Amino acid sequence: EVQLVESGGGLVQPGGSLRLSCVTSGFTFSNTVMHWVRQAPGKGLEWVSTISTGGGLSTYADDVKGRFTISRDNAKNMLYLQLNSLKTEDTAMYYCSKDRTGTARGQGTQVTVSS
Repeated sequence: EVQLVESGGGLVQPGGSLRLSCVTSGFTFSNTVMHWVRQAPGKGLEWVSTISTGGGLSTYADDVKGRFTISRDNAKNMLYLQLNSLKTEDTAMYYCSKDRTGTARGQGTQVTVSS
């Protein structure tokens, strides 16, 4: 059974940072391109970032580029997302996902950016 369990979200002030983690199991993580997606209140799922199987290549949505960093640890089957310089518009539920559209995602971790 595929399992994706996110953690690390919380309430942070604008300009703050968070590190999200995703524990995975039930599939060959090291052979799987992984993604982070998010869903803001009242909106649809939005792709945030993608990382290659080896971790050497990553891509980002324009509105997070330069502020967020995706990474992975294949030995631990873990996916991460470092969120820096957070803005109120980054408030959303964040999901790790096996696909870019978020169809195969975990239960999510809430990130709230507010003063």
